[in-house]
Amino acid sequence: MDPRRQKLKQLLAAGKTLAALGATDALSAKVIESHGFECVYIGSYATAASRFGLADTGLLTLNEMAEQARTIVDAVRVPVVADAEGGFNDAANLWRTVQAFERAGVAAIHIEDHAFGKHAEVPQQLRPGPEAAARIRAAVDARGDPDFLIVARSDAFWVARDLDDCIARLRLYAEAGADLVFPTLVGPAELAEVRRRVARPAMVVDMPGRSLAEHGDAAIVLYYAFSALAQLDALNAAAARFKATGLAPGNAADLEKLLGYQAFAARARKYGESS
Repeated sequence: MDPRRQKLKQLLAAGKTLAALGATDALSAKVIESHGFECVYIGSYATAASRFGLADTGLLTLNEMAEQARTIVDAVRVPVVADAEGGFNDAANLWRTVQAFERAGVAAIHIEDHAFGKHAEVPQQLRPGPEAAARIRAAVDARGDPDFLIVARSDAFWVARDLDDCIARLRLYAEAGADLVFPTLVGPAELAEVRRRVARPAMVVDMPGRSLAEHGDAAIVLYYAFSALAQLDALNAAAARFKATGLAPGNAADLEKLLGYQAFAARARKYGESS
């Protein structure tokens, strides 16, 4: 039994809306945790950008995503929610995907029904609902820890603005055993309808310009680009300032405190080594 998985289930059972700020790496995850947030998210968007300097176009592998998740799990004490894309494997081999993320220590993964596209400039394709449901069922059957949560994501509303199809799909996925459902890019009215018609807690992507309180029908709100966008703004500003003034940013002591250098120094003193 993993206490962080149990903690996430307890938080969800309490009925509060959790803000899962997106990390790019272990350092950003530690910063998020240090501000008292109760879970952290790692997605393909931030991983593609931070590890490879690439756009999120579906090119990441299972090993790359699971390893990125593991580094974040190892850095924090709070539950980590991870992006498992479309599952990376067919239904018969989805056990390998679930096993990889369970071994990485994450508390929950979401699996989407998007087969190809994910960008307006190219044709977008969804898996047939029954096929996507079979993949959710396979993921549920494959987990070794019952506290490991499977979230079923449907992009039907995003792709076609078809809320009825999205809800029909999410109901299939709930029947297949999904612990939460994830309708992509819905607004408050659509989310309320999902909650009325699907008997599962909902995960959503943050709605730009709306406060966390305005996502009240959601159990978890993913701020998937939070750290990536913050780092882009901060690094651009710091680089421009350095170019203009020659002055480097920040205080290394603050970073070392966050990273636990003092604990290392205490161990070195305890065991008689110079620090």
